[in-house]
Amino acid sequence: MTIIILIGIVAVIALVWIVSYNSLVKHRNWVEESWAQIDVQLKRRYDLIPNLVETVKGYAKHEQETLTQVIEKRNKIAEPNASRNERIEEDAELNGLLRQLFALSESYPELKANENFLHLQEELSGTENKIAYARQAYNSMVMRYNTKIESFPQNIIASVHSFTRNDMLDIPDEEKEPVQVRF
Repeated sequence: MTIIILIGIVAVIALVWIVSYNSLVKHRNWVEESWAQIDVQLKRRYDLIPNLVETVKGYAKHEQETLTQVIEKRNKIAEPNASRNERIEEDAELNGLLRQLFALSESYPELKANENFLHLQEELSGTENKIAYARQAYNSMVMRYNTKIESFPQNIIASVHSFTRNDMLDIPDEEKEPVQVRF
């Protein structure tokens, strides 16, 4: 009788362990999948930038420095050995450069009216919204995963199987500043 109770207790513990471990794996994979969604949107933007730069080049030949910086940042984001944090930092800098690029259009009325430029600007704007959404989804998944690995009894299982916390994506300080609107 005691042996049956002991076997039952061991079976329940093993079952809890397996279910908890599988849940941790599922949450870790969700974090990875949500990061992959950010990658997809960054790649989409990466592919749009050369078209935008070529369109602007025709109108703003003397703005070569800004255009070169945009391409350099674009290429740094695509480096395969870059960490997530490095890619996000480069992405934040690229956002600032893209704002400068769109500000250039104010100086060139023909560019502002150019159908290709307007279409590319619209595509990039949509992509930026998708990137923002993907970041929100990533942070949500990271929060759930981190909560899971810190909660009892999963915290024991997580430490035994080397599950570690993930960092959420932060907004760079320069993007937290209020937007200046002048009329």
